[in-house]
Amino acid sequence: MESIPRWEVLSLFGIGTWVILSSMFNVTQKIRSLTQPWVSSYVLSTTPITLKIQKYHNKYLDAFFSALSCVVSVPFYTAFLPLLFWSGHCKLARQMTLLMALCDYIGNCIKDVVCAPRPSAPPVRRITATEDEKENALEYGLPSSHTLNTVCLSGFLLQYILAYTQNDDAITGLAGLAIVCLFVFFIAVGRIYLGMHSLIDIIVGLAFGLAILASWLSVHNYIDDFIVSGQNVASFWAVLCFLLLFAYPTPQLPTPSFEFHTAFNGVALGIVIGVHQTYHQFHHESVPRVFTPQLTLPAFLGRLIVGYPTILLVRFCSKALAKWMLPMLANALGIPVRSSSYVPSLSVSASAKKSDEIKQAGYIQKLFFFSRQDSFEVDTGIRLFQYASLAWSVVDLVPSLFFHLSL
Repeated sequence: MESIPRWEVLSLFGIGTWVILSSMFNVTQKIRSLTQPWVSSYVLSTTPITLKIQKYHNKYLDAFFSALSCVVSVPFYTAFLPLLFWSGHCKLARQMTLLMALCDYIGNCIKDVVCAPRPSAPPVRRITATEDEKENALEYGLPSSHTLNTVCLSGFLLQYILAYTQNDDAITGLAGLAIVCLFVFFIAVGRIYLGMHSLIDIIVGLAFGLAILASWLSVHNYIDDFIVSGQNVASFWAVLCFLLLFAYPTPQLPTPSFEFHTAFNGVALGIVIGVHQTYHQFHHESVPRVFTPQLTLPAFLGRLIVGYPTILLVRFCSKALAKWMLPMLANALGIPVRSSSYVPSLSVSASAKKSDEIKQAGYIQKLFFFSRQDSFEVDTGIRLFQYASLAWSVVDLVPSLFFHLSL
């Protein structure tokens, strides 16, 4: 039997203790009471800046900034990260996935702690060209997740490219940095132009993005070593994943932010478990990489043709399985559950929803059967299982298919 490293116990105990103490002392409400009035007044005072930027609006800029926002959206990364895994750049893919999950967690936590409004529309002109943008508009404003994510992921990608190519040329590094800065600048200006964020949202997103990137660059190799060769990896990450569902603030009003966190929390769990189990088969540093004789472009395209339908099928099947399994399991254990969207037979009326608390996790009472709630939200478990299964299929099931199909 493997021993349990002390740091694993201490880290999980620390998170659990924080969940309990923050709930007991209403930490979220106290932070919100200090920050929300100031941020809200700043959002209002910077409205003229947004209107000045929007004075230059035209259909071409609308299309450009809308497309640019799609390129750094969560759905884009959901499609892009599997491509990285299957191209042979497995270390980059798994580290960017975990970094994305971390950015999503921190950014959405701040949103739902502060609960700062987005720029008022009107007078601000808000452009939501896609369903994803319409859903984003339902979240609180501060910080700008697009800015935060772009700083972290583009900065980390630049660092990986320079390290992978072993390029020590200062001019090349500065050119890469200039491209990243320009990209972040366009994203930031685009979020204001589209009416999705105010200047303070952008500044805070940039500041937190730089802080997260600097922290990640100092620890990512240790985290990667733990994932590929550590002890109790699957059990540790499963408990961590569970705790992070509760180590999340309850906002003033329901938003999609917790759903996004749950999805990426599940993705991180599936990636970690799958990579740990199959590292020596499919994810070591000597795997074939695209545009090499071992993995030609036609073979890579074959991987995409096989891979994407497979993970979509896994997502559909895992969702159906969870919708059937979790309510049945809860019923067997005598746990009352409700569903906001996934299981119509478990839906509750609008009045019942209002009296049954906001569905997002955040209160420690949700952990216990003597909770003040009448029922528990089963959609969270369904979503977690669905995305964990999808991510596992990306790094375990699909590579196995590639092996058997000689791709």
